[in-house]
Amino acid sequence: MKNFVNAFCAAVAAGCALLAQTAPKPPAFDVKAHYTKYEYKIPMRDGVHLFTAVYEPKDASHTYPILLNRTPYSIAPYGVDNYRERLGPSAKFDEAGYIFVFQDVRGRYLSEGKFVEMTPHIDHKRGPQDTDNSSDTYDTIEWLLKHVPGNNGKVGIWGISYPGFYTSSSIIDSHPALKAASPQAPMTDLFMGDDAYHGGAFQLAANFGFYVFFKPFDEPTRPPRDFIPFDYETPDGYEFFERMGPLANAMRYFKGGNFLWNDQVAHDTYDEYWKVRNLASHMRNIHCAVMTVGGWFDAEDLAGPFKTYHSIEEKNPGITNILVVGPWFHGGWAASDGDHLGPVQFNAKTAEFFRDNIQFPFFEQYLKGKGDANLPEAYVFETGTNVWRRYDAWPPKQTTSKMLYLRSGGRLAFDPPQAGEPAFDEYVSDPSKPVPFLDYFALGFPREYMSGDQRFASRRPDVLVYQTPELGRDVTISGPLAVKLRVSTSGTDSDFIVKLIDVYPDDYPDPKPNPSRIRMGGYQQLVRGEPMRGKFRHSFEKPEPFTPGKLSGVDFEMPPVNHCFRTGHRIMVQVQSTWYPLVDKNPQKFIDIPHATEADFQKATERIYHEPGQASGIGVLVLPEQ
Repeated sequence: MKNFVNAFCAAVAAGCALLAQTAPKPPAFDVKAHYTKYEYKIPMRDGVHLFTAVYEPKDASHTYPILLNRTPYSIAPYGVDNYRERLGPSAKFDEAGYIFVFQDVRGRYLSEGKFVEMTPHIDHKRGPQDTDNSSDTYDTIEWLLKHVPGNNGKVGIWGISYPGFYTSSSIIDSHPALKAASPQAPMTDLFMGDDAYHGGAFQLAANFGFYVFFKPFDEPTRPPRDFIPFDYETPDGYEFFERMGPLANAMRYFKGGNFLWNDQVAHDTYDEYWKVRNLASHMRNIHCAVMTVGGWFDAEDLAGPFKTYHSIEEKNPGITNILVVGPWFHGGWAASDGDHLGPVQFNAKTAEFFRDNIQFPFFEQYLKGKGDANLPEAYVFETGTNVWRRYDAWPPKQTTSKMLYLRSGGRLAFDPPQAGEPAFDEYVSDPSKPVPFLDYFALGFPREYMSGDQRFASRRPDVLVYQTPELGRDVTISGPLAVKLRVSTSGTDSDFIVKLIDVYPDDYPDPKPNPSRIRMGGYQQLVRGEPMRGKFRHSFEKPEPFTPGKLSGVDFEMPPVNHCFRTGHRIMVQVQSTWYPLVDKNPQKFIDIPHATEADFQKATERIYHEPGQASGIGVLVLPEQ
């Protein structure tokens, strides 16, 4: 959700859609020549009207399925004479012919009603006043089928990021005419790994950048003609947040207030505010084919697709339920080529392959009855080897559980520590000099950080580094990562950030062309990184302080990977306690962080243990050699 802000702001100003993060070339297909636009205020069961734009094919010799997109980001441009340049998830849809429908969700832009952040689903509705996204979609589909001529009685729905959430929530108790849905990068559980919190640590840069823009309004309104971006007064986000100071100081930047930001910050435990918004617990009574899409390098909603897929699989046996994950940043499959992320190359136009060979055939099959898309249960890209894999389950059934142990002397091995090894490594974490998550100046959180070079961090004294020797064979890790740390701290709370890294050989070739003159020999590619706020080590609902100096377990799960560490590469793990300003600072004492002051922040000595019986490591699922 959050990194869509920059793209969206430019799109609103130009009256375009929120799909692209990299602007596509001007389309050759003339939408206005082939479609007629209508605008409606569709009534919901409680009397609220939702503003909806409908694009109908001019060719009335056929009937067409309806393809619906519901968004909180505006369906601009408004007015029946103002057309979008692109209508479907890709250009092929526009040419193939669909009835395209776009809707401002309840309480956003020209739709009536009250907007509620990630509107909780109501499982048992007592009457017409009990509304949610499922009921709004049901009522919308019912109206469209009756009032839009030329439809074939079948409806599909799709959306990316926040519209991905609206897609997921819309298919619960689904309308009988709804035949295909594709939630893409869906926000699913904001506290547990999506936009707001990771491991109980607040995602500072992402949320701040989003909520200075995404604000509530009291009545229907159009987007501003000219978007004025937030002025950070510096090109360096690290410097900006250092100037801002503790989280409590952020409110001075929210002119007029923003209760949406306040809610994110104030609810810093997994309380009822978050629990009722966990969509995964409600994914029942789905009667359509579902294709959930995610990106391995999605900095915002990496967890959402997996939670959505698994919940649908568990609660809706027998339906078509497909998972697709490619080497993409947030929404990168929609408009980019998907052939690289920063200097990391994927050696193919993976996003184009997805759009043409996965997404388009999926909707054609289930909405038009055209052919068999021939899609597996899980269609996932394997980074490292850069190949697509087809599995009949996710994670793949043929994996073996192993542990990568953190060993003394900076070693990383599948063999456990032996008697006589030093008991621990230690470092001093200083909140006044936090470890950055980037090695260059930038605002927000550039998507490239998800595969970024970690050499700058490995040289810091407050980052522990463990790595294997050069691998004698390919090692493919496929599935979630189970971190098991044995730690102590001199404070009463601390964060522990764990990063899994692919270290390239020293003779790895540089990209061609290479305008940035990056040297790929020895590149330390981030494969997966995740924080864990130590006070939540036993419960995200009831945080507990550490006893200073006392050994304690910190176990948590990192999002899945599907990565092959190639022969001649090394596997590296880094451990640190700050990751700034991606993650807000932990004062390193047990305190209510949203109300912490400068005086509350302190240094802490962190120890990571690796002795027999108290070994630290990462549990991984390893595929057999190909």
